[in-house]
Amino acid sequence: MDRHPDLHFRELPETDIDRALALAYLVFHESPEDDRRKHHHEMLRESARIGAYDGDRLVGSLAALRFTLSVPGGELPCAGVTMVNVAPTHRRRGVLSGMVAELYRRCGTEGWPLAALWASEAVIYGRFGFGHGTRGQTIEIDSRTPLALRVSPDERPLRLVDPTEAPALLGPYYERTRELRAGRHARSEAWWREEWLVEKDEEDGDLSPPRIVALGDPLAGYAVYRTKSDGEGCGPVRVDELEADTPAVAAALWRYLASIDLTGTVRAWGRPMDDPLQHLAADRDQVRVTSVFPSLWLRLVDVPGALRARSWAADVDLVLDVTDTHLPANSGPHRLTVSGGHASWEPAAGPADLALDVRELASCYLGGTPVAELVRAGLVTEHTPGAAAALDAALRTEYAPHTVDEF
Repeated sequence: MDRHPDLHFRELPETDIDRALALAYLVFHESPEDDRRKHHHEMLRESARIGAYDGDRLVGSLAALRFTLSVPGGELPCAGVTMVNVAPTHRRRGVLSGMVAELYRRCGTEGWPLAALWASEAVIYGRFGFGHGTRGQTIEIDSRTPLALRVSPDERPLRLVDPTEAPALLGPYYERTRELRAGRHARSEAWWREEWLVEKDEEDGDLSPPRIVALGDPLAGYAVYRTKSDGEGCGPVRVDELEADTPAVAAALWRYLASIDLTGTVRAWGRPMDDPLQHLAADRDQVRVTSVFPSLWLRLVDVPGALRARSWAADVDLVLDVTDTHLPANSGPHRLTVSGGHASWEPAAGPADLALDVRELASCYLGGTPVAELVRAGLVTEHTPGAAAALDAALRTEYAPHTVDEF
């Protein structure tokens, strides 16, 4: 990989946003309509922006949304990395590496201990220290027959909600879910309106506008979904989000989604790994998991800050030898001591109990990936028997980390 001597990295000025968007559309083979171009322009204007320049020519760009991400027991500032692109003429010349290095520098100055992204190509970002912090699963219901459930659905009335009223109604409820599940970023009213409930779906323009069904007053659960006709009365229902206070509320929402006229399949993408739907279903052949995939990729830019900020489920005292080739300040043996739910992280001189790359530490950080699983995979080395189990007990969360907010 040869870096051209004229290649340099700096803040991408607002005057270059249109150039950055043109390059992104070229790289991702997109031709969005005017309203989406306007939205993308505004999103970049509000983001931290990094440009890669060959002389005065823009050959790469990266944006970082200013997020607040839920972590166990709290939340932390986070750089939401998006719109990452490299001109096809400058591949394998160090453009991406240079932009990521500049991102990490900006994280330090902005006070972002975390960075996160959704990877278009998962193979790329592990080498920069990102690990899959949350996972999702796609669940499919054959709704040509009534959905059989083992739990009696909540029989309170359901109601359809106008999307314009959704931020005010659903927003406070969604915020409560962030206290339970790590990996979710705070949604502004603009995010609800311009990202989550946008009228025309970017991936499938034939889908309906978003529909919202709610149960309970005060709100006890809701689902956001879209439908599409297949011309034969068996079209799909795509479920983008479903939240419920109780199994009975969840059962009522799933029963509703599986009984919409002129549809034959309910496809719920990105469901949490501990989603109870398969347990609720009386016929496991009717409800199937069709895919499991990494969702939010997480980077611990400031390892001490990230570890001290989260809550812990058990006391632990271990020496972790962390490798971080991009941010050497995170590297080396450190003693993690957790007492009463609070952690300290100090340099250690003694032998390590566990040795791992910062990528693996990121995968475990939110509680979604067991350390012991990575030991068995040969990605974490356990020098002291029982160390992985002890760390897993401390990292444990009641609910699996989860997010469906792509960016």
